[in-house]
Amino acid sequence: MSTRTLYLFSSAAPPVFDIATVIEDAQADGWDVCLGLTPTAARWLSDSLDGLAALTGHPVRWDYLMPGLPDVWPQADAILLAPATFNTVNQWALGITNKWVVGVLAEAVGKGIPTAAVPCVSAALAQHPQFERSIGTLRGAGAHVLYGPGGFVPHRPGEGNPAEYPWRVALDAVRSA
Repeated sequence: MSTRTLYLFSSAAPPVFDIATVIEDAQADGWDVCLGLTPTAARWLSDSLDGLAALTGHPVRWDYLMPGLPDVWPQADAILLAPATFNTVNQWALGITNKWVVGVLAEAVGKGIPTAAVPCVSAALAQHPQFERSIGTLRGAGAHVLYGPGGFVPHRPGEGNPAEYPWRVALDAVRSA
């Protein structure tokens, strides 16, 4: 029986298409999984949203609730952001919360919710000076960012292989949180 709740947040990068398998793996690890997506990731998975909600037992979320509506998700025991795009990593580090997923991540810092993130960026984007600053900011705030050896290693533009994305490493990181 699941006793801990994992918020699994995903941005729009090719590994997101494996999210159903990742949910099943997290459930096998004992997590009650709630799936949150960036708006673009929700659009990419639009044909699968009902099935993903059935798989998790919770509605898939990608936008802020209207004021006064109750949150239907249980409280998070841990959060995993994977895949985390260049845009989502930088918005989170800078506190730009126009996306619901980023708003929850920003609050998680202050709430002390264990959070792990696995970027998914090309080597070209990783060279932008803000990206390294953002990784450092998030690590300094207590997020476990799996970037570099032992986590996600950037690839040349157009050469990433979604099958090589370190999902297991990501799930292991939140399991030990």
